[in-house]
Amino acid sequence: MRGSALGAGLALLVSLLVVAPASAADTAAEVATSLGASIYLRGTTAAATPVEASRSDGQTVQGAAAACVNCHQRSGLGGREGRSYIPPITGRYLFRSVSQSGRDPDFAYVEGMRPDRAPYTDETLARAIREGLDAQGKPLSYLMPRYALGDAELAALTDYLKQLDARHVPGITSTTLHLATIITPDADPAKRRGMLDVMQRFISARNVRKLGPAPRIMGSGKSVYAKTPEMANRRWELHVWELTGPPSDWERQLDRFMAAQPVYAVLSGLGGGHWAPVHAFCERAAVPCLFPNVEAPIDQQRDFYPLYFTRGVLLEADLVAAAILRGAGGPQAPSVRQLYRAGESGEAAAAALAAALGARGLAVSSRALARGESPAAVLAAEPPADVLVLWLHHADLAAIGHARAPSGPVYVSGLLGGLEDAPLPAEWRAHAHLAYPFDLPDRRRVRVDFTLGWFRMTKIPVVDLQVQADTHLACGLLSETLSHMVDTLGRDYLIERLQMMLERRIVTGYYPRLALAAGQRFASKGGYLVRWAGPTGRGVIAESDWTVP
Repeated sequence: MRGSALGAGLALLVSLLVVAPASAADTAAEVATSLGASIYLRGTTAAATPVEASRSDGQTVQGAAAACVNCHQRSGLGGREGRSYIPPITGRYLFRSVSQSGRDPDFAYVEGMRPDRAPYTDETLARAIREGLDAQGKPLSYLMPRYALGDAELAALTDYLKQLDARHVPGITSTTLHLATIITPDADPAKRRGMLDVMQRFISARNVRKLGPAPRIMGSGKSVYAKTPEMANRRWELHVWELTGPPSDWERQLDRFMAAQPVYAVLSGLGGGHWAPVHAFCERAAVPCLFPNVEAPIDQQRDFYPLYFTRGVLLEADLVAAAILRGAGGPQAPSVRQLYRAGESGEAAAAALAAALGARGLAVSSRALARGESPAAVLAAEPPADVLVLWLHHADLAAIGHARAPSGPVYVSGLLGGLEDAPLPAEWRAHAHLAYPFDLPDRRRVRVDFTLGWFRMTKIPVVDLQVQADTHLACGLLSETLSHMVDTLGRDYLIERLQMMLERRIVTGYYPRLALAAGQRFASKGGYLVRWAGPTGRGVIAESDWTVP
């Protein structure tokens, strides 16, 4: 769309959006920002027309593939593409040079910044976007597309880049970095205690540790040292946000917590059968939610701020579905029955499994246990099925007692049941397959021993090793990421830096590998189906290689 046509479209959009008491200038600014955000984030104009661009090698991109966010990221602070550094393009980095701003505390070092480049003007920035020439008239990298943007589109994009600079980040003062952890009322009390022990000891140890100065790049390009606020002075302060009442009221409670004390990020946390309101709050409030301990995460890949280590029981449902479908090649489709307790995490897993098998033509009979209802009684009363799936927690598995073992395969949730410690009766084990969304015990031993050593040193009692190991891992990842960010502490940039660093981490606890590519929200993608090595004991044997459904 060219300048004149876009100008008419923009004027029409402004006329539709003008509402009292906003002034015409205020509304025009909002529309321009919205247009700039649409170009930057989605590669579309205000009329949803795909933006078109071409690279110096002749390749043409359009729409989402042409969106600036693909390379310069949501924060505008850039990153890496293979061996290439993508420079920051927020206003403070475009319109000032490092040599001019080397002693400006608001001008922090960012990996990929160009220390010797002359500052841009609106005119030279327009030339860079349209023609691929930098502020000094030199060709930009072949990675940088040349955009066919009209004047109004270009102005809106420029304004958006200028407002990307976060002058004040909520939850950060000159001395303190405020963090929250969120605990739902249906969370397990023992896991709550274990998680908080780890977080409080980690933060106490970090706050008393003498931190050295952080490197900063000045105009000469040489590393010098300056005592930046984050590295030298800021202490972490943890706020425990305990939710009460029904899930329908949790977002209101979280809004009140945030208004009373803004936080920079939500770290770890603990949920029971419901987590969706917490996930929705973090996405709406644009606050990072880093690796909460939840059995049924919210699988919304388009969201940006919540990150999880694994898909939990949803991943287990995929592993079980694949196994059932592999065994369903006979002349008659197998009957599948699953058992879960209403209101707990197994309910989400049961729905996911029923949907996955239903899409392949297999009907699933699902039975929800009511409060106080015995799983043994239900299993005795229900007619037998070819395949039985148990989405039950440790206590319910133990309550199966001496119920007759089925003759067909039984699939059990490892995450809910306690992994290799799941208390399945001995006679059931011969038929049982355990969904296992972690690395195998012997393979993770060295990585978990590191964490156990820290627990012993800090005198933390182990009440749930997996939850506590994940909590320790989340705390360590945040600390390491902040140390690399120096004093560029935007919330979006925190997510982006964590994504870049994650796959290089060696100590990954229960997981063989962690990685978060752009748009991914789950750091560990796969798991196993295992069987017990015998009628008693904790030994398990993998039935297949690590599988990513």
